[in-house]
Amino acid sequence: MKFSDRRSSRAPRFDSIGAMPIAPDPAAPRSETDAHPTARWIAPRVALASCVRAYLTRSTLHCAPLPPDQCANRFPAHAYCSLTWFIEGAPVLTAPAGDAWFDRRLPHVVFSGPRSQPLVVRHDGPMQAFTLALYPQAVHALTGLRIAEHLDRFTPVDELLPPPWQALSGQVLAAASDDDRVALIEQFLEPRWQAHRAQPGAGVGGSLGHSVRDWVRAFSGQMLAMAAGHSARHLERRVKGWAGQPLRRLRRLDRAERSFLAARAGLQDGTLSWAEIAAAGGFADQAHLSREMREITGDSPRDWARKVEEDESYWAYRIWS
Repeated sequence: MKFSDRRSSRAPRFDSIGAMPIAPDPAAPRSETDAHPTARWIAPRVALASCVRAYLTRSTLHCAPLPPDQCANRFPAHAYCSLTWFIEGAPVLTAPAGDAWFDRRLPHVVFSGPRSQPLVVRHDGPMQAFTLALYPQAVHALTGLRIAEHLDRFTPVDELLPPPWQALSGQVLAAASDDDRVALIEQFLEPRWQAHRAQPGAGVGGSLGHSVRDWVRAFSGQMLAMAAGHSARHLERRVKGWAGQPLRRLRRLDRAERSFLAARAGLQDGTLSWAEIAAAGGFADQAHLSREMREITGDSPRDWARKVEEDESYWAYRIWS
């Protein structure tokens, strides 16, 4: 995987891998011969590492039209909240079928809570999108939202977040480049996040590391400390209120993410072994791994391994870090 430092106070920025070439900015002008979509993973500056999981960008504006079956964008079930700006071409939600937005076009700026099922959206033409992925406890701390009420739910930002966030949203949508969008968001978030962390008893919001495993471990410890002397049921209610999902579910998502990353590394160097991944991930056996992978991605391990290398709609799995 190739990477470059954005600045000294930022963790490495990871760009797309697999079929998609590294690109400095999806919004930048391209030659007519550029035939590939672009996607980027951008890590936050260190001061926001316990608030922001990552920024993800995606563009098909300057590439040859994709085949209809690859115009989708596929995402696993996950623990994060997100703000997504569809700068060009808002998509239609095609899965899960029971979602309130099923078969409807999403708003141009939308908030999403954690997801308990895999998600698929489809673009009918060229598109450009920018996503801010946030840890759920940070969203609660900064906005007061009860994350459990936003599990598996999309909400237009202008119907949900307070005026300062809406003003930021308009600036992000109008920004000239993804780097400008990152700068705007970090200028907005950093003083607010630092002020929150400076409050006595702020608790959740310490140094959570750079993976869902780091976050789950830190979050679990903080919740246990805050629930000292209370019942297990009280602890579970507190966890679900802050994170939207039970602690056992968060731990499963952590295990799944680690397994995806291990499988992707194995695909890249030709050493993929699902038996070894199941053992390293703490699964009872390969059948256990297969069941959880189907639940979180919608695919069996074998199908996922084939599609993640061949299918453009699996781009998010290829850049996730």
